[in-house]
Amino acid sequence: VPEHVWRINLDVPEEAQQNLSFGAADRWWEQTDLTKLILASNKLQSLSEDVQLLPALTMLDVHDNQLTSLPSALGQLENLQKLDVSHNKLRSLPEELLQLPRLRSLLVQHNELSQLPEGLGQLLTLEELDVSNNQLTAIPTSFALLVNLVRLNLACNQLRELPADLSAMKSLRQLDCTKNYLETVPSKLATMASLEQLYLRKNKLRSLPEFPSCKLLKELHAGENQIEILDAENLKQLSSLCVLELRDNKIKAVPEEITVLQKLERLDLANNDISRLPYTLGNLPQLKFLALEGNPLRTIRRDLLQKGTQELLKYLRSKIQDDGPGPNEEPPVTAMTLPSQSKVNTHAITTLKLLEYSDKQAAEIPAAVFDAVGTNPVATVNFSKNQLREIPPRLVELKDSVCDVSLGFNKISSVSSELCLLHKLTHLDLRNNVLTALPEEMEALKRLHTINLAFNRFKVFPSVLYHLPALETILLSNNQVGSIDPVQLKGMDKLGTLDLQNNDLLQVPPELGNCENLRSLLLEGNPFRTPRAAVLAKGTAAVLEYLRSRIPT
Repeated sequence: VPEHVWRINLDVPEEAQQNLSFGAADRWWEQTDLTKLILASNKLQSLSEDVQLLPALTMLDVHDNQLTSLPSALGQLENLQKLDVSHNKLRSLPEELLQLPRLRSLLVQHNELSQLPEGLGQLLTLEELDVSNNQLTAIPTSFALLVNLVRLNLACNQLRELPADLSAMKSLRQLDCTKNYLETVPSKLATMASLEQLYLRKNKLRSLPEFPSCKLLKELHAGENQIEILDAENLKQLSSLCVLELRDNKIKAVPEEITVLQKLERLDLANNDISRLPYTLGNLPQLKFLALEGNPLRTIRRDLLQKGTQELLKYLRSKIQDDGPGPNEEPPVTAMTLPSQSKVNTHAITTLKLLEYSDKQAAEIPAAVFDAVGTNPVATVNFSKNQLREIPPRLVELKDSVCDVSLGFNKISSVSSELCLLHKLTHLDLRNNVLTALPEEMEALKRLHTINLAFNRFKVFPSVLYHLPALETILLSNNQVGSIDPVQLKGMDKLGTLDLQNNDLLQVPPELGNCENLRSLLLEGNPFRTPRAAVLAKGTAAVLEYLRSRIPT
C-alpha cells in the first residue's frame, strides 16, 4: 500500500502547497478524516501497522489479497464497523481484533483458519459473522455472548458438532452450517426464537432436528444428508415454514401430518426412497413448488410429475374425493392411438402428415411403419413411450419434410448423426431418456427452435445449443447441469424460454441478467443461494434485473 495512503489524514494535499490562498472554510483536509478504505482484489501480502494512523475508519475492505496475517494495530480502529478480510490466506486472527467496540460485520470466509480466537464473544456489537470455507473443527464457547448477531455462516468447515450455547443468540435469524460433518443438532438450538433460515445441507444428519420454539423458522434446508424418517411430531412445530428442502436423503415416507405446514410454499423431496404420498398434500394452500423426481413412486405416473406442481396437486386433491383405485393399483392405461400393433395408421399419414408409433413399449420401430410412408410427405413423427435405445436410422428417409420429432420416454443414450440430417427440423422432443451429451453435428439443425431435454442425465449444458441461432425454447429441467455460459447465451438472440429447474447450479452468473430477450427463465430447485426464492417468485424480469445489479462494475 503506498505510504501516502496511510498518511492521508496527516499530510497537506499538493494543491495546498501551490500558494493558493485557501480560506479556513476551504481547508477541507483539516476537517474530514478518511472513513472508508477499500484495497480489495490486489496482491497484498501484508498490511502495515500504520493502519492506526486512520482512526476514523468505519470500513476496511481487503478481501481477495494474499494476506497471511493481520496487523495488531487493527485493534486501535475504535470506529471500525465493517471488516472484510475474506479470500486471503489467513491462518489466525490477532487477539487485538477483539477490542473493536463498534464492529458490526466481520467477514473472514475463504481463508485457512483452523481455529478462532477464544474471546470472539467479546465483539458484542457484531451483527454479521462469516467464517465459511475455512478449516474450523470447533466453535469457541464464547460465541454464546454474541446476542446481537443476526447472520452466522459456518458453512464448508470441518465441524462435527455445534455447541449448545449457540442457543443464547437471541437475535440470530440466519444460520448456515452447510457442508460440515454434523450428525446431530443440539436440542437446545430449538430455543432460538428469532431463527428464520437454517441451512444444514450436506452433513451427516440421520433425522430432522426438533424445533419446539422456532416459531419464526421460515426456511429449513437439509438436503444431501442421511435422513430416513420424517417425524410427525417435529413437523407440527414448524408452523411458519415456507421452504422445506430435503432432497437427496433416504426418506421412505411422508406423514399425513405434513398438512400442518399451512404456509409451505416450496417442498423439495427429490431423490429419496418415497414410494407413496399422502393425498392430503394436495390441500396445502400456499404450495407453489413440489419436487418429487427420483423417487420410486407407485401411485403417480411419471408423465404427471412432468406436468408441474399445480397439475400434481390437482391430481392429489382428486384422489382424496375418489374412492378410486387403491394406492398400489396402477392407473388405467389410455386407449392406444393406433388401430392395432401390426397395422399402421395410413390415414394419419396422408391427411395429417403424421407418422405415429407411440406407447408400444417397442424396442425398435418395425420396417412396416416406414414402408407405409411411401412418397407421402411426413411433417410430424411421434415415437414416444417405447423402449428405443437409439434413434431409428430410417428417420433420415423423411429429411425433406419432417419438422417435428418426438422421441420422449425411451431409453436413448446418444443422438446419432442421422438425426442431424433432418435439416427442416423445428421441434425436437427427447425428454425422459438417458442422454448425457449432444453431438456437435447438431449444429446443422439451423431451423430448430424448440428442444426438450428434460429428465435426462446431462451434467453440463450441451455446448452445441449455443450454436443453434433459431432456438427459442430450451427445456433442460431435471438434469444435473452444474453451470451455464451467460456470454454465449446472450448471443442467442431468439431465446425466449430457458428452463433449468431442478439441476445442480451452485451459482447463477450475474451476467445472465444481460440476456434481456429471455421472457421465461426458470431456475427453481437448484442448490444456489442467490437469487433467493423470494426473488425467483417475482418472475423473470425481476430475476434478470436482480442479476444485472450484481454484475461487478
